[in-house]
Amino acid sequence: MKRRTLLATALLGSVAAPGIAGTARAADPGPSVTQTGNTTLDAQAIFFVSYDGLVNNNSFQKNGLLTYKGYQYAAWYTADRNAVIGRRVLGGSTWSTVKVGHTLRYNDSHNVISMGVSKVDGRLHLNMDSHSDGFTYVKSVAGLMDNPAGLSWTASRFGAPQSTLDGLALTSQFTYPQFISTPDGKLQLSYRVAVSGNGRNALAEYDGTSWTGLGEWSSSTGTYTSEHGTSTVRNMYLHGIDYDRNGRLHSFFTWREQNGAVMCNGGGITNHDTGYVYSDDRGRTWRNNAGTVVGTTGGSDKVAVTDSGLVIDAINPDHSLMNQESQFTDSAGRPHAIISYVPGRFGQCTTNYVADRTANGRAFHVRKTSTGTWRKTEIPVPLNSSQRTKLVLDKYDNAYAILPFGRIAAASAASGHTDWTTLFDGSGLNAFGEVVVDETRIAQDGVLSVLYQVKSTGTTPSALHVVDFELPA
Repeated sequence: MKRRTLLATALLGSVAAPGIAGTARAADPGPSVTQTGNTTLDAQAIFFVSYDGLVNNNSFQKNGLLTYKGYQYAAWYTADRNAVIGRRVLGGSTWSTVKVGHTLRYNDSHNVISMGVSKVDGRLHLNMDSHSDGFTYVKSVAGLMDNPAGLSWTASRFGAPQSTLDGLALTSQFTYPQFISTPDGKLQLSYRVAVSGNGRNALAEYDGTSWTGLGEWSSSTGTYTSEHGTSTVRNMYLHGIDYDRNGRLHSFFTWREQNGAVMCNGGGITNHDTGYVYSDDRGRTWRNNAGTVVGTTGGSDKVAVTDSGLVIDAINPDHSLMNQESQFTDSAGRPHAIISYVPGRFGQCTTNYVADRTANGRAFHVRKTSTGTWRKTEIPVPLNSSQRTKLVLDKYDNAYAILPFGRIAAASAASGHTDWTTLFDGSGLNAFGEVVVDETRIAQDGVLSVLYQVKSTGTTPSALHVVDFELPA
């Protein structure tokens, strides 16, 4: 392993020159949102605040809302703790729901329900109720997703809950399930092995017949030294893991150190640096920004903090950098991400990461341009929250940041994504904070669907909604 070399010098300030990142033609429209509907999934969904978030709305929930072959699917827990899956025809106002035979074990907001589709056999897959613990896995019958109009939406279409992937036992400390549909119709499951501050990312793969464990691909070891101290153990937190239209697998990430000695103050958070890796062989090997192999899934050489060429935006652990934010790829397969932290103009040492992010946190759009350089632009909207922002791009590559409370800001591809402005201020939603977006629907009918839960207090249930916005046609 080589000592890391920072690529942050490629980030030429916080504002990029117009046109650098855009592929827009003169006739392409800029970003816009028009609210077209707001449906109720559950008038009384479970509500409790844990780790500053809700179990039905977490940024790392991939996917809590998805679209496939003309139908939209949503997953959540009801007030009586039942795991429920709903579906509707795209554009419809009525959701049909089924209970899948599992009840939430603990009041832990990490225990989200994630959904995925294996295109090779038309199954819906669910992974839920896991935080450094076991997991519950449920899958539908074959063909359910391919013929939604012809197959009834009933509990009989789903198999019994399992504690393995059809017999494949992964780890006793499992967290952050994220399903990824591969370009060749298979389904992969990304997850973390072990615990925060000392965990590794891993992959499993379903081929339509059985699951195979591909192994771990990130390392928790190696020495990281800040101006304050040293840490030898950590966790790589992913901002996402997504295939582009050309079949490349992208992942932005940040590191979290186990040793708080790397921070200026114990009230902060040890997250540091934004990194980026990609894979051109379905996640078997991982390359840094320069294309050099830096890790092999299931092999002895894994992506580590000491590897060169990983960091695309350097920031020390003193600014309450958030983990697990958001990413997306544009029409040319270029990676984009949202990161957020407390900028240095508000001080060089955060002492309470929740309070400081709420008071002074800002989100930033990081993206790779057509020339191969990286650019970063601050989104000029205060977070007013400790929580995360989601990112999507429309078919013209305009970028949309869905901020806490359901606010939407956007920037045009024509400007090089520098003209960020607020398009929707969240009025009327009364959303708790973090939201879930349907990353799959935009390409199918140009609609942005946002799942949010109404603010409540204590453990009083509240309504869960999906609000739809039409994007430029």
